[in-house]
Amino acid sequence: MPIDAAADILDITPRLTAARAGSRRHYRTIWISDVHLGTRGCNADMLIDFLDHVDSDTLYLVGDIIDGWRLKRRFYWPPAHNDVVRRLLKRARRGTRVVYIPGNHDEMFRQFSGMDIGGIAICRKTIHITADGRRLLVLHGDEFDAITLAHRWLAHVGDHAYTLLMIANRWVNGIRRRLNMPYWSLSKHAKAKVKNAVAFISHFEEVVAHAAGSRGVDGVVCGHIHTAEMREIGGIAYYNDGDWVEGCTALVEHHDGRMELLHWGDEIARRAAPPEAISAAKAA
Repeated sequence: MPIDAAADILDITPRLTAARAGSRRHYRTIWISDVHLGTRGCNADMLIDFLDHVDSDTLYLVGDIIDGWRLKRRFYWPPAHNDVVRRLLKRARRGTRVVYIPGNHDEMFRQFSGMDIGGIAICRKTIHITADGRRLLVLHGDEFDAITLAHRWLAHVGDHAYTLLMIANRWVNGIRRRLNMPYWSLSKHAKAKVKNAVAFISHFEEVVAHAAGSRGVDGVVCGHIHTAEMREIGGIAYYNDGDWVEGCTALVEHHDGRMELLHWGDEIARRAAPPEAISAAKAA
């Protein structure tokens, strides 16, 4: 069951204006993770757009919201990252139940587990009960990553390699924007093509689902591997909310308990498309 806690840091004047209330969707629950504020790979503007178009009764921040590993090496914190923090704090002040579950990159906040500061709860893991009565274990997931646990130095090497891939990702999408093409994740495409990455993701999902099953819950929600997914594994519902570096995805629960993955790059592309293109897509 939930353990209260949290972190309230900055009160910042917004750089971007929020969407009008009438244009916002409302969900029972939203899960986001792996934002990696403090890195150049963070798609802060896309996350701001998401936060300006959706609301929820409960918001789970499922780890790696701030990248402490990268900030220790080199400080990087543009105005858009302040805007993300401000929006999250504003939700808590306005009555949204916000639960923060630190991951391995923001593990410095784990020492505050059990505290409640500014209306944001910090905990290592929690149980979420859906509208249709299912019990879901919510955690970041790094505790099931053998590389992170047993070979921390290798995890840091992998983090450096990932940084280079994200630099390439920014260049590719910078060119695509100039050509009026929608966002596309180079790193996500590369992972899907590399056999070892696919095998690691599949193994991770199975281990997490098995661990959830041993705890007597109906499902599990996690992040960590930057791969959004919804599937059943051994009778356990496995949900991964993805990330806001590569895929820009969120997991949401509708008011009837139905779960859905939102791919926000696709949402923005549909919003920007001319009406005739949208009508043609619906008819196809």
